Amino acid sequence: MTALPDGAAAWAMLALAAVLVGIAKTGFSGMGSLPILLFATVLPAKESTGALLPVLILADLFAIRFYSRHVEWRVLARLAPWVVVGTVAGAVVLWFVDDTLMRLLIGAILLVMLAIQVWNRLRPRAVEPQPPSGLARRSAAAGAGIAAGATTMMANAAGPVMVLYLMLSGFPKLRFLGTMAWFFFAVNLFKVPFSVGLGLISWHTLLMAALLIPAVAVGALVGRAVVHRVNQRQFEIATLVLSGVGAGLLVLSAL
Repeated sequence: MTALPDGAAAWAMLALAAVLVGIAKTGFSGMGSLPILLFATVLPAKESTGALLPVLILADLFAIRFYSRHVEWRVLARLAPWVVVGTVAGAVVLWFVDDTLMRLLIGAILLVMLAIQVWNRLRPRAVEPQPPSGLARRSAAAGAGIAAGATTMMANAAGPVMVLYLMLSGFPKLRFLGTMAWFFFAVNLFKVPFSVGLGLISWHTLLMAALLIPAVAVGALVGRAVVHRVNQRQFEIATLVLSGVGAGLLVLSAL
C-alpha cells in the first residue's frame, strides 16, 4: 500500500468496516468476515489483508480490556504450536496463490465446518453433547490451530474457525469472548513480521489504522453493550449465522 485511499465513499466503507471489526471483537465474532470484504472492495485483495491487520490489533486491545478476566489459558496453550505451523504455511501459500483462489478455498472450508457444526447441533441426541477429551481434544486442537493460523495469515479469516472450535468446547459467552480476544491479539502480533516481509504493511497502512481508531472504538462499545443483552442461546445462534453469512460472502466474492 503506497498511498491512502482517495474519496469519501472509500473512507466511508473503511469506517464501516472498522466499526464492524469492533463489534466482532467485543460482541459477535461471526461478523468478522464482513470487514474483510469491505477492505477488499476498497483495496487490492492482498494489500487489504495487511491494511486490515493493524485495525484488528487495535480492536483486540479493546476486547482484552473488556474480557481479559474470562480467558481460558489452557486452551490457548493447546492451540499455540499448531497455530504457528498454520501461520507459516499460510504465509507460504500467500506468496504463491492468487487472491481469487485463496478466497474461494477459505470460504469453502469455512462453510463445510459450519455445516458440520449445525448438523451436530440439530441431530437428535439422547444426552447433551460433551466437549471433546483425550485424543479427540488433541486432534481438534491440532486441526483448529492449523486452520486458524493458515486462514488468518492468508485473509484474516480465522474467526469462524475459532467460533466453531470454542463452541464445540462448550464455552459460555464471556469465556468465549475472553479466550478469543487473547488468541487473536497474540496471533495478529505474530503475523506482523510476516506481513511486513511480504510487503503488506507500510507506513500508509499504519496511518490509515490510526485514522480509523474512533470507528473501532464505537464498534467495540456497541458490541460490548449488545452482547450483555442477549442470552447464551441467542449469542450462539447469532454467532453461527453471522459466521455462515461471512463465509458465504467470501465464496461469492471469488466467483
